[in-house]
Amino acid sequence: MSKDAVNTAVAAPRSDAAQMPADAGDAGYSKDLKARHVNMIAIGGAIGTGLFLGAGGRLHNAGPALAIAYLVCGIFAFFVVRALGELVLYRPSSGSFVSYAREFLGEKGAYVAGWMYFLNWSTTGIADITAIALYTHYWSLFTDIPQWVLALAALAVVLAVNLISVKIFGEMEFWFAIIKVATLVAFMFVGIFLLATQHEVGGQTPGLDVITDHGGVFPHGLMPVVLVMQGVIFAYAALELVGVAAGETAEPEKVVPRAVNSIMWRVGLFYVGSVVLLALLLPGSVYSADESPFVTVLSKIGVEGAGDVMNLVVLTAAMSSLNSGLYSTGRILRSMAMAGSAPKFTARMNRSQVPYGGILLTCAVCVLGVGLNYLMPSQAFEIVLNVASLGIISTWVIIMICHLLFVRRAKAGLVTRPSFRLPGSPVTEIVTIAFLVAVLGLMWNDPEVGRKTLLLIPVIALMLTGGWFALRRRVAAAEARELTDLTK
Repeated sequence: MSKDAVNTAVAAPRSDAAQMPADAGDAGYSKDLKARHVNMIAIGGAIGTGLFLGAGGRLHNAGPALAIAYLVCGIFAFFVVRALGELVLYRPSSGSFVSYAREFLGEKGAYVAGWMYFLNWSTTGIADITAIALYTHYWSLFTDIPQWVLALAALAVVLAVNLISVKIFGEMEFWFAIIKVATLVAFMFVGIFLLATQHEVGGQTPGLDVITDHGGVFPHGLMPVVLVMQGVIFAYAALELVGVAAGETAEPEKVVPRAVNSIMWRVGLFYVGSVVLLALLLPGSVYSADESPFVTVLSKIGVEGAGDVMNLVVLTAAMSSLNSGLYSTGRILRSMAMAGSAPKFTARMNRSQVPYGGILLTCAVCVLGVGLNYLMPSQAFEIVLNVASLGIISTWVIIMICHLLFVRRAKAGLVTRPSFRLPGSPVTEIVTIAFLVAVLGLMWNDPEVGRKTLLLIPVIALMLTGGWFALRRRVAAAEARELTDLTK
Protein backbone atom coordinates (compact mmCIF):
# COMPACT_ATOMS: atom_id res chain seq x y z
CA MET A 1 0.00 0.00 0.00
CA SER A 2 1.28 3.49 -0.78
CA LYS A 3 2.24 5.96 1.91
CA ASP A 4 -0.63 8.26 0.99
CA ALA A 5 -3.15 5.47 1.34
CA VAL A 6 -1.74 4.47 4.70
CA ASN A 7 -1.81 8.05 5.98
CA THR A 8 -5.41 8.46 4.84
CA ALA A 9 -6.60 5.17 6.30
CA VAL A 10 -4.75 5.42 9.60
CA ALA A 11 -5.87 8.40 11.57
CA ALA A 12 -4.14 7.66 14.86
CA PRO A 13 -0.40 7.24 15.37
CA ARG A 14 0.79 3.65 15.31
CA SER A 15 3.03 2.52 18.13
CA ASP A 16 2.90 -1.22 17.78
CA ALA A 17 4.09 -3.39 14.94
CA ALA A 18 1.01 -5.50 15.23
CA GLN A 19 -1.17 -2.44 14.60
CA MET A 20 0.53 -1.55 11.36
CA PRO A 21 -1.29 -2.28 8.10
CA ALA A 22 -0.18 -5.73 6.98
CA ASP A 23 1.24 -6.27 3.52
CA ALA A 24 -1.23 -8.37 1.55
CA GLY A 25 1.69 -10.47 0.34
CA ASP A 26 2.40 -11.65 3.89
CA ALA A 27 -0.74 -13.77 4.12
CA GLY A 28 -0.51 -17.54 3.79
CA TYR A 29 3.05 -18.17 4.94
CA SER A 30 4.01 -20.69 7.58
CA LYS A 31 6.19 -19.62 10.50
CA ASP A 32 8.46 -22.65 10.35
CA LEU A 33 11.85 -20.90 10.42
CA LYS A 34 13.48 -21.25 13.85
CA ALA A 35 16.01 -18.95 15.47
CA ARG A 36 18.87 -21.26 14.48
CA HIS A 37 17.67 -21.17 10.87
CA VAL A 38 17.63 -17.37 10.68
CA ASN A 39 20.98 -17.05 12.46
CA MET A 40 22.64 -19.44 10.05
CA ILE A 41 20.87 -17.89 7.04
CA ALA A 42 22.48 -14.61 8.10
CA ILE A 43 25.87 -16.29 8.38
CA GLY A 44 25.38 -18.12 5.11
CA GLY A 45 24.47 -14.85 3.45
CA ALA A 46 27.77 -13.40 4.57
CA ILE A 47 29.78 -16.33 3.22
CA GLY A 48 29.10 -17.22 -0.39
CA THR A 49 30.32 -17.31 -3.94
CA GLY A 50 31.68 -13.76 -3.75
CA LEU A 51 34.26 -14.89 -1.18
CA PHE A 52 34.88 -18.48 -2.20
CA LEU A 53 35.30 -17.87 -5.94
CA GLY A 54 35.28 -14.11 -6.53
CA ALA A 55 38.13 -13.39 -4.10
CA GLY A 56 40.58 -15.24 -6.37
CA GLY A 57 40.27 -12.87 -9.30
CA ARG A 58 40.07 -9.82 -7.04
CA LEU A 59 43.25 -10.82 -5.18
CA HIS A 60 44.97 -11.19 -8.54
CA ASN A 61 43.88 -7.69 -9.59
CA ALA A 62 44.06 -5.71 -6.33
CA GLY A 63 46.56 -7.65 -4.21
CA PRO A 64 46.54 -7.60 -0.37
CA ALA A 65 44.64 -4.27 -0.38
CA LEU A 66 41.56 -6.35 -1.10
CA ALA A 67 41.31 -6.85 2.67
CA ILE A 68 40.84 -3.07 3.07
CA ALA A 69 38.12 -3.11 0.41
CA TYR A 70 36.32 -5.92 2.26
CA LEU A 71 36.54 -4.03 5.55
CA VAL A 72 35.23 -0.73 4.15
CA CYS A 73 32.38 -2.35 2.22
CA GLY A 74 31.63 -4.57 5.22
CA ILE A 75 31.07 -1.54 7.46
CA PHE A 76 28.56 -0.06 5.02
CA ALA A 77 26.91 -3.46 4.55
CA PHE A 78 26.44 -3.59 8.31
CA PHE A 79 24.77 -0.17 8.27
CA VAL A 80 22.35 -1.37 5.59
CA VAL A 81 21.43 -4.55 7.44
CA ARG A 82 21.12 -2.68 10.74
CA ALA A 83 18.70 -0.23 9.09
CA LEU A 84 16.74 -3.12 7.61
CA GLY A 85 16.73 -4.87 10.99
CA GLU A 86 15.11 -1.81 12.59
CA LEU A 87 12.42 -1.77 9.88
CA VAL A 88 11.84 -5.50 10.39
CA LEU A 89 11.21 -5.02 14.12
CA TYR A 90 8.89 -2.13 13.30
CA ARG A 91 6.86 -4.44 11.01
CA PRO A 92 8.04 -7.94 10.01
CA SER A 93 7.21 -8.76 6.38
CA SER A 94 8.18 -11.46 3.90
CA GLY A 95 8.08 -8.67 1.32
CA SER A 96 10.90 -7.08 3.34
CA PHE A 97 12.24 -3.83 1.88
CA VAL A 98 9.73 -3.97 -1.00
CA SER A 99 6.94 -3.79 1.58
CA TYR A 100 8.72 -0.88 3.32
CA ALA A 101 9.28 0.88 0.00
CA ARG A 102 5.53 0.56 -0.64
CA GLU A 103 4.78 2.19 2.70
CA PHE A 104 7.34 5.00 2.59
CA LEU A 105 7.92 5.59 -1.14
CA GLY A 106 4.61 4.49 -2.63
CA GLU A 107 3.85 1.88 -5.25
CA LYS A 108 6.41 3.24 -7.73
CA GLY A 109 9.14 2.87 -5.14
CA ALA A 110 8.07 -0.70 -4.35
CA TYR A 111 7.95 -1.50 -8.06
CA VAL A 112 11.52 -0.27 -8.65
CA ALA A 113 12.83 -1.92 -5.46
CA GLY A 114 11.29 -5.26 -6.29
CA TRP A 115 12.37 -5.51 -9.90
CA MET A 116 15.90 -4.30 -9.20
CA TYR A 117 16.16 -6.94 -6.48
CA PHE A 118 14.89 -9.50 -8.95
CA LEU A 119 17.60 -8.33 -11.37
CA ASN A 120 20.17 -8.81 -8.61
CA TRP A 121 19.17 -12.32 -7.62
CA SER A 122 18.35 -13.64 -11.07
CA THR A 123 21.78 -12.58 -12.32
CA THR A 124 23.36 -13.79 -9.08
CA GLY A 125 21.71 -17.13 -9.78
CA ILE A 126 23.50 -17.16 -13.12
CA ALA A 127 26.77 -16.39 -11.32
CA ASP A 128 26.09 -19.25 -8.91
CA ILE A 129 25.37 -21.88 -11.54
CA THR A 130 28.45 -20.63 -13.42
CA ALA A 131 30.51 -21.03 -10.26
CA ILE A 132 29.10 -24.51 -9.68
CA ALA A 133 30.10 -25.53 -13.21
CA LEU A 134 33.61 -24.07 -12.74
CA TYR A 135 34.03 -25.86 -9.41
CA THR A 136 32.89 -29.16 -10.91
CA HIS A 137 35.39 -28.85 -13.75
CA TYR A 138 38.12 -28.97 -11.09
CA TRP A 139 37.71 -32.75 -11.05
CA SER A 140 38.94 -34.57 -14.14
CA LEU A 141 35.84 -36.77 -14.11
CA PHE A 142 33.75 -33.77 -15.21
CA THR A 143 36.26 -31.96 -17.42
CA ASP A 144 34.73 -33.20 -20.66
CA ILE A 145 31.17 -32.24 -19.68
CA PRO A 146 30.23 -28.82 -21.15
CA GLN A 147 29.97 -26.00 -18.62
CA TRP A 148 26.38 -25.23 -19.60
CA VAL A 149 25.26 -28.83 -18.93
CA LEU A 150 26.64 -28.72 -15.39
CA ALA A 151 25.00 -25.33 -14.83
CA LEU A 152 21.61 -26.63 -15.95
CA ALA A 153 21.88 -29.71 -13.73
CA ALA A 154 22.68 -27.58 -10.68
CA LEU A 155 19.70 -25.32 -11.35
CA ALA A 156 17.35 -28.32 -11.63
CA VAL A 157 18.51 -29.82 -8.32
CA VAL A 158 18.19 -26.59 -6.31
CA LEU A 159 14.81 -25.79 -7.85
CA ALA A 160 13.44 -29.16 -6.77
CA VAL A 161 14.67 -28.68 -3.20
CA ASN A 162 13.35 -25.11 -2.94
CA LEU A 163 9.81 -26.07 -3.89
CA ILE A 164 9.35 -28.61 -1.07
CA SER A 165 8.81 -26.34 1.97
CA VAL A 166 10.34 -23.41 3.84
CA LYS A 167 11.31 -25.77 6.67
CA ILE A 168 13.39 -27.87 4.27
CA PHE A 169 14.94 -24.66 2.91
CA GLY A 170 15.80 -23.57 6.45
CA GLU A 171 17.35 -26.92 7.29
CA MET A 172 19.42 -26.95 4.11
CA GLU A 173 20.69 -23.43 4.71
CA PHE A 174 21.45 -24.29 8.32
CA TRP A 175 23.69 -27.19 7.35
CA PHE A 176 25.16 -25.39 4.34
CA ALA A 177 26.14 -22.54 6.67
CA ILE A 178 27.58 -24.95 9.24
CA ILE A 179 29.76 -26.50 6.53
CA LYS A 180 30.92 -23.10 5.24
CA VAL A 181 31.75 -21.72 8.68
CA ALA A 182 33.50 -24.88 9.84
CA THR A 183 35.56 -25.01 6.67
CA LEU A 184 36.61 -21.37 6.85
CA VAL A 185 37.58 -21.76 10.50
CA ALA A 186 39.57 -24.90 9.63
CA PHE A 187 41.27 -23.08 6.76
CA MET A 188 42.21 -20.20 9.03
CA PHE A 189 43.74 -22.61 11.53
CA VAL A 190 45.69 -24.25 8.69
CA GLY A 191 46.81 -20.84 7.42
CA ILE A 192 47.95 -19.72 10.87
CA PHE A 193 49.79 -23.03 11.31
CA LEU A 194 51.56 -22.55 7.96
CA LEU A 195 52.59 -19.04 8.99
CA ALA A 196 53.75 -20.06 12.45
CA THR A 197 55.80 -23.02 11.20
CA GLN A 198 57.04 -21.25 8.04
CA HIS A 199 55.88 -24.24 6.03
CA GLU A 200 56.46 -23.70 2.33
CA VAL A 201 53.40 -23.04 0.17
CA GLY A 202 53.99 -23.58 -3.53
CA GLY A 203 57.74 -23.41 -3.04
CA GLN A 204 57.62 -20.13 -1.13
CA THR A 205 57.88 -19.36 2.60
CA PRO A 206 54.73 -17.58 3.83
CA GLY A 207 54.83 -14.32 5.78
CA LEU A 208 55.07 -10.57 5.31
CA ASP A 209 57.82 -11.09 2.72
CA VAL A 210 55.18 -12.51 0.38
CA ILE A 211 53.55 -9.07 0.39
CA THR A 212 56.63 -6.83 0.49
CA ASP A 213 58.51 -8.77 -2.20
CA HIS A 214 55.61 -8.58 -4.63
CA GLY A 215 54.71 -4.90 -4.72
CA GLY A 216 53.43 -4.32 -1.19
CA VAL A 217 49.83 -3.82 -0.11
CA PHE A 218 48.97 -1.95 -3.31
CA PRO A 219 51.01 -3.83 -5.94
CA HIS A 220 49.05 -2.35 -8.84
CA GLY A 221 48.18 1.01 -7.30
CA LEU A 222 44.93 2.31 -5.83
CA MET A 223 42.69 2.15 -8.91
CA PRO A 224 42.41 -1.69 -9.09
CA VAL A 225 41.24 -1.67 -5.46
CA VAL A 226 38.59 0.90 -6.32
CA LEU A 227 37.49 -1.09 -9.36
CA VAL A 228 36.90 -4.29 -7.35
CA MET A 229 34.57 -2.49 -4.93
CA GLN A 230 31.40 -3.44 -6.81
CA GLY A 231 32.53 -7.07 -6.75
CA VAL A 232 33.14 -6.82 -3.00
CA ILE A 233 29.65 -5.40 -2.51
CA PHE A 234 28.35 -8.36 -4.50
CA ALA A 235 30.06 -10.64 -1.97
CA TYR A 236 27.87 -9.15 0.77
CA ALA A 237 24.72 -9.15 -1.33
CA ALA A 238 22.81 -11.87 0.55
CA LEU A 239 22.97 -10.18 3.95
CA GLU A 240 19.50 -8.67 3.44
CA LEU A 241 18.05 -12.21 3.47
CA VAL A 242 17.60 -11.70 7.22
CA GLY A 243 14.80 -9.25 6.46
CA VAL A 244 13.00 -11.67 4.13
CA ALA A 245 13.38 -14.67 6.45
CA ALA A 246 12.01 -12.67 9.40
CA GLY A 247 8.56 -12.83 7.82
CA GLU A 248 8.52 -16.61 8.29
CA THR A 249 9.75 -16.82 11.85
CA ALA A 250 7.53 -16.73 14.93
CA GLU A 251 9.75 -14.44 17.06
CA PRO A 252 11.48 -11.85 14.83
CA GLU A 253 11.95 -9.46 17.76
CA LYS A 254 14.30 -11.97 19.41
CA VAL A 255 15.94 -13.46 16.34
CA VAL A 256 16.71 -10.45 14.14
CA PRO A 257 18.79 -8.27 16.52
CA ARG A 258 21.04 -11.20 17.38
CA ALA A 259 21.55 -12.11 13.73
CA VAL A 260 22.20 -8.53 12.61
CA ASN A 261 24.61 -7.66 15.42
CA SER A 262 26.75 -10.70 14.72
CA ILE A 263 27.37 -9.60 11.12
CA MET A 264 30.18 -7.20 11.99
CA TRP A 265 32.46 -9.75 13.65
CA ARG A 266 31.73 -12.21 10.86
CA VAL A 267 32.91 -9.66 8.32
CA GLY A 268 36.11 -9.07 10.26
CA LEU A 269 36.85 -12.73 10.85
CA PHE A 270 35.74 -14.46 7.68
CA TYR A 271 36.33 -11.85 4.99
CA VAL A 272 39.12 -9.60 6.18
CA GLY A 273 40.87 -12.37 8.13
CA SER A 274 40.69 -14.85 5.25
CA VAL A 275 42.00 -12.37 2.67
CA VAL A 276 44.89 -11.32 4.93
CA LEU A 277 45.84 -14.97 5.38
CA LEU A 278 45.61 -15.64 1.64
CA ALA A 279 47.84 -12.64 0.93
CA LEU A 280 50.43 -13.83 3.46
CA LEU A 281 50.50 -17.36 2.03
CA LEU A 282 50.84 -16.68 -1.70
CA PRO A 283 51.44 -13.66 -3.98
CA GLY A 284 48.30 -12.18 -5.51
CA SER A 285 49.52 -13.06 -9.00
CA VAL A 286 49.19 -16.78 -8.20
CA TYR A 287 45.44 -16.55 -7.62
CA SER A 288 42.99 -16.50 -10.51
CA ALA A 289 39.32 -15.92 -11.26
CA ASP A 290 38.93 -19.50 -12.48
CA GLU A 291 39.69 -21.19 -9.16
CA SER A 292 38.81 -20.61 -5.54
CA PRO A 293 41.79 -19.00 -3.73
CA PHE A 294 41.31 -21.50 -0.89
CA VAL A 295 41.64 -24.37 -3.33
CA THR A 296 44.75 -22.71 -4.78
CA VAL A 297 46.44 -22.63 -1.37
CA LEU A 298 45.47 -26.11 -0.24
CA SER A 299 46.50 -27.64 -3.54
CA LYS A 300 50.01 -26.24 -3.07
CA ILE A 301 50.77 -27.41 0.47
CA GLY A 302 51.37 -31.02 -0.46
CA VAL A 303 48.40 -32.46 1.43
CA GLU A 304 46.83 -35.01 -0.88
CA GLY A 305 43.13 -34.38 -1.45
CA ALA A 306 43.10 -31.02 0.38
CA GLY A 307 42.12 -29.15 -2.76
CA ASP A 308 39.40 -31.69 -3.52
CA VAL A 309 37.84 -31.29 -0.07
CA MET A 310 37.89 -27.50 -0.27
CA ASN A 311 36.47 -27.54 -3.76
CA LEU A 312 33.57 -29.65 -2.53
CA VAL A 313 32.89 -27.11 0.21
CA VAL A 314 32.91 -24.12 -2.13
CA LEU A 315 30.62 -26.06 -4.44
CA THR A 316 28.25 -26.34 -1.46
CA ALA A 317 28.53 -22.58 -0.90
CA ALA A 318 27.47 -21.84 -4.46
CA MET A 319 24.53 -24.24 -4.14
CA SER A 320 23.56 -22.46 -0.91
CA SER A 321 23.64 -19.05 -2.58
CA LEU A 322 21.49 -20.27 -5.46
CA ASN A 323 19.06 -21.80 -2.97
CA SER A 324 18.81 -18.50 -1.07
CA GLY A 325 18.27 -16.53 -4.27
CA LEU A 326 15.31 -18.65 -5.31
CA TYR A 327 13.88 -18.40 -1.79
CA SER A 328 14.09 -14.60 -1.54
CA THR A 329 12.88 -13.73 -5.04
CA GLY A 330 9.89 -16.04 -4.62
CA ARG A 331 8.77 -14.04 -1.56
CA ILE A 332 9.57 -10.63 -3.03
CA LEU A 333 7.75 -11.35 -6.30
CA ARG A 334 4.69 -12.61 -4.41
CA SER A 335 4.56 -9.36 -2.43
CA MET A 336 4.73 -7.43 -5.71
CA ALA A 337 2.15 -9.63 -7.44
CA MET A 338 -0.34 -9.01 -4.63
CA ALA A 339 0.14 -5.29 -5.29
CA GLY A 340 -0.28 -5.74 -9.04
CA SER A 341 3.31 -4.94 -10.03
CA ALA A 342 4.43 -8.48 -10.93
CA PRO A 343 2.83 -11.22 -13.07
CA LYS A 344 -0.21 -12.77 -11.40
CA PHE A 345 1.21 -16.30 -11.45
CA THR A 346 4.08 -15.23 -9.16
CA ALA A 347 1.52 -14.87 -6.34
CA ARG A 348 0.67 -18.56 -6.44
CA MET A 349 1.62 -20.84 -3.56
CA ASN A 350 1.73 -24.63 -3.38
CA ARG A 351 0.36 -26.85 -0.62
CA SER A 352 3.56 -26.38 1.38
CA GLN A 353 3.01 -22.59 1.42
CA VAL A 354 5.90 -21.99 -0.98
CA PRO A 355 5.42 -19.19 -3.58
CA TYR A 356 6.41 -21.35 -6.51
CA GLY A 357 5.39 -18.87 -9.23
CA GLY A 358 8.13 -16.37 -8.36
CA ILE A 359 10.69 -19.13 -7.92
CA LEU A 360 9.94 -20.49 -11.41
CA LEU A 361 10.26 -17.00 -12.93
CA THR A 362 13.72 -16.61 -11.39
CA CYS A 363 14.68 -20.02 -12.72
CA ALA A 364 13.57 -18.98 -16.20
CA VAL A 365 16.11 -16.13 -16.14
CA CYS A 366 18.76 -18.50 -14.82
CA VAL A 367 18.11 -20.73 -17.85
CA LEU A 368 19.20 -17.74 -19.96
CA GLY A 369 22.39 -17.90 -17.91
CA VAL A 370 22.83 -21.48 -19.04
CA GLY A 371 22.88 -20.06 -22.57
CA LEU A 372 25.48 -17.50 -21.51
CA ASN A 373 27.63 -20.36 -20.19
CA TYR A 374 27.29 -21.99 -23.60
CA LEU A 375 28.21 -18.87 -25.59
CA MET A 376 30.81 -17.23 -23.30
CA PRO A 377 31.96 -19.75 -20.66
CA SER A 378 35.15 -17.87 -19.75
CA GLN A 379 33.43 -14.49 -19.18
CA ALA A 380 30.03 -15.53 -17.84
CA PHE A 381 30.85 -15.09 -14.14
CA GLU A 382 32.32 -11.56 -14.36
CA ILE A 383 29.57 -10.33 -16.71
CA VAL A 384 26.69 -11.33 -14.45
CA LEU A 385 28.58 -10.26 -11.33
CA ASN A 386 28.67 -6.66 -12.58
CA VAL A 387 25.01 -6.66 -13.62
CA ALA A 388 24.06 -8.11 -10.22
CA SER A 389 25.97 -5.26 -8.59
CA LEU A 390 23.58 -2.76 -10.18
CA GLY A 391 20.69 -4.60 -8.54
CA ILE A 392 22.20 -4.87 -5.09
CA ILE A 393 23.48 -1.28 -4.98
CA SER A 394 20.03 0.05 -5.91
CA THR A 395 18.42 -2.26 -3.32
CA TRP A 396 20.71 -1.03 -0.56
CA VAL A 397 20.13 2.60 -1.51
CA ILE A 398 16.36 2.07 -1.37
CA ILE A 399 16.65 0.43 2.07
CA MET A 400 18.54 3.46 3.40
CA ILE A 401 16.06 5.90 1.83
CA CYS A 402 13.18 3.99 3.42
CA HIS A 403 14.92 4.15 6.78
CA LEU A 404 15.45 7.91 6.42
CA LEU A 405 11.73 8.39 5.77
CA PHE A 406 10.86 6.03 8.62
CA VAL A 407 12.97 8.06 11.07
CA ARG A 408 11.38 11.26 9.77
CA ARG A 409 7.90 9.85 10.46
CA ALA A 410 9.02 8.74 13.91
CA LYS A 411 10.17 12.29 14.70
CA ALA A 412 6.76 13.51 13.54
CA GLY A 413 5.08 11.12 15.97
CA LEU A 414 3.44 8.99 13.27
CA VAL A 415 5.34 5.81 14.12
CA THR A 416 7.46 4.55 17.01
CA ARG A 417 11.02 3.38 16.47
CA PRO A 418 11.95 0.07 18.15
CA SER A 419 14.77 0.02 20.70
CA PHE A 420 16.97 -1.77 18.15
CA ARG A 421 18.12 1.16 16.00
CA LEU A 422 20.59 2.20 13.34
CA PRO A 423 23.14 4.44 15.12
CA GLY A 424 23.97 7.92 13.82
CA SER A 425 20.82 8.53 11.79
CA PRO A 426 20.45 10.48 9.49
CA VAL A 427 24.19 10.89 8.86
CA THR A 428 24.75 7.14 8.61
CA GLU A 429 22.14 6.74 5.86
CA ILE A 430 23.39 9.72 3.85
CA VAL A 431 27.05 8.64 4.01
CA THR A 432 26.12 5.07 3.06
CA ILE A 433 24.06 6.23 0.07
CA ALA A 434 26.91 8.52 -1.06
CA PHE A 435 29.38 5.64 -0.82
CA LEU A 436 27.19 3.28 -2.84
CA VAL A 437 26.59 5.87 -5.56
CA ALA A 438 30.34 6.59 -5.68
CA VAL A 439 31.10 2.88 -6.15
CA LEU A 440 28.62 2.81 -8.99
CA GLY A 441 30.21 5.84 -10.64
CA LEU A 442 33.74 4.49 -10.27
CA MET A 443 32.79 1.49 -12.39
CA TRP A 444 33.22 3.85 -15.36
CA ASN A 445 36.98 3.57 -14.90
CA ASP A 446 36.79 -0.09 -15.93
CA PRO A 447 36.33 0.04 -19.72
CA GLU A 448 36.26 -3.73 -20.15
CA VAL A 449 33.25 -4.61 -17.99
CA GLY A 450 32.33 -1.80 -15.57
CA ARG A 451 31.69 0.85 -18.23
CA LYS A 452 29.58 -1.52 -20.29
CA THR A 453 27.61 -2.36 -17.16
CA LEU A 454 26.87 1.32 -16.47
CA LEU A 455 25.65 1.71 -20.04
CA LEU A 456 22.94 -0.79 -19.15
CA ILE A 457 21.41 1.67 -16.65
CA PRO A 458 19.48 3.68 -19.31
CA VAL A 459 18.25 0.40 -20.80
CA ILE A 460 17.07 -0.85 -17.39
CA ALA A 461 15.45 2.53 -16.65
CA LEU A 462 13.60 2.41 -19.97
CA MET A 463 12.38 -1.12 -19.29
CA LEU A 464 11.21 -0.18 -15.77
CA THR A 465 9.39 2.88 -17.12
CA GLY A 466 7.67 0.89 -19.84
CA GLY A 467 6.71 -1.82 -17.35
CA TRP A 468 5.25 0.72 -14.94
CA PHE A 469 3.01 2.30 -17.58
CA ALA A 470 1.85 -1.18 -18.57
CA LEU A 471 1.03 -2.15 -14.99
CA ARG A 472 -0.07 1.09 -13.33
CA ARG A 473 -3.82 0.49 -13.74
CA ARG A 474 -3.53 -2.96 -12.20
CA VAL A 475 -1.43 -1.51 -9.37
CA ALA A 476 -4.04 1.21 -8.73
CA ALA A 477 -6.83 -1.40 -8.66
CA ALA A 478 -4.92 -3.57 -6.17
CA GLU A 479 -4.21 -0.53 -4.01
CA ALA A 480 -7.88 0.44 -3.99
CA ARG A 481 -8.89 -3.09 -2.93
CA GLU A 482 -6.35 -3.13 -0.10
CA LEU A 483 -7.46 0.31 1.11
CA THR A 484 -11.08 -0.89 1.10
CA ASP A 485 -10.15 -3.96 3.16
CA LEU A 486 -8.15 -1.82 5.60
CA THR A 487 -11.00 0.64 6.26
CA LYS A 488 -13.73 -1.99 6.73
